[in-house]
Amino acid sequence: MNLDDKSLFLDAMEDVQPLKRCNDVHWQPNRNTRKPHTLDTLQLDNFLTTGFLDVIPLDTPLEFKREGLQTGVLDKLRQGKYSQQASLNLLRQPVEQCRQQLFAFIHQACAKGLRNVLIVHGKGREDNAHANIVRSYLARWLTEFDDVQAFCCALPHHGGNGACYVALRKSDEARRENWERHAKRSR
Repeated sequence: MNLDDKSLFLDAMEDVQPLKRCNDVHWQPNRNTRKPHTLDTLQLDNFLTTGFLDVIPLDTPLEFKREGLQTGVLDKLRQGKYSQQASLNLLRQPVEQCRQQLFAFIHQACAKGLRNVLIVHGKGREDNAHANIVRSYLARWLTEFDDVQAFCCALPHHGGNGACYVALRKSDEARRENWERHAKRSR
């Protein structure tokens, strides 16, 4: 602090009186205990829609296959021959939370290079049950991901109609590694 700053400070504090009895002073705790709201940058890119929904009847199994995918891949997926590398549980979650969790889960699975995942959505007894609403949204949302190649109902020991197997696209690194492995064999 230079001399001018010190004299300005003393002039400003000239009429301030020190507290006489300091043991009577009780400091109040900070009342704003809420955490500041932080934006999840991943969710800003969330393109999954939540508008009008065609509810899928309970007796209709979930199934999807991208054009160009071999039928044998879907058959093996349906039979549970691919091991599940990760799973997501959406049981009894609000639709918006399911949407956010699914987006983050698929994004993370693709970043880790996973190929097959299991998503548990639950099963209801009526077409308008919450579990069936989540199931119907899930069928729509999974088709909106370019990285989702196929999905179908899980086997009974993985949840049956209350869960689905999802096959994800190969990462560029895995594709390159596979190509190199097969190129060496053909020489």
